[in-house]
Amino acid sequence: MSDSETGETDDERRRRGRAPDPILPGQEAPKHVVPKPVAISFWLWIAAGLTLIAGPAYLWIGRQTVIDTYLKQNAEQRDPGLRVDPARIVDGVDGLILNLFVGAITFAVLFAIFAYKAREGTRSARAVLTGLAVFLALVGLFVLGGALFVVIATLIAVIALILMYLPSVADYYPKVGRKLP
Repeated sequence: MSDSETGETDDERRRRGRAPDPILPGQEAPKHVVPKPVAISFWLWIAAGLTLIAGPAYLWIGRQTVIDTYLKQNAEQRDPGLRVDPARIVDGVDGLILNLFVGAITFAVLFAIFAYKAREGTRSARAVLTGLAVFLALVGLFVLGGALFVVIATLIAVIALILMYLPSVADYYPKVGRKLP
């Protein structure tokens, strides 16, 4: 007797560590209920990604101020051997902003992909998001020196993580037993 004949729902199958029944052509996908904390967590991950992207965007808007600050510091350098060509300062600031944009977009895309999978009930996606949040916190605090947008995004990610690990949603992320051959 197959599981589809027993009338078991996809959520019940997931609790037992089994995959949902396959959807045949012409069949509608069964709707499963996403717990409210998981749904809120999904949108918080999206907000964290957008916050990360806002950081380099803000820096790009204030680009000239950053360049002027470095040019002034360069001009005040007493040792002529330590002075830098102004064109290199401009290129360095532009390169930094570009790298920050690429990193922020990468994190935002990863957050969106794995948050979507976690919203579907994939336990490993929740684990990946945990790792990404820890990495974001370490990079944001120690490498970028606690940049405002990174700190805000990290706080949002921590709140999203807490929602995903609440006891009320534990059944939504079932632990799949492993059987050795």
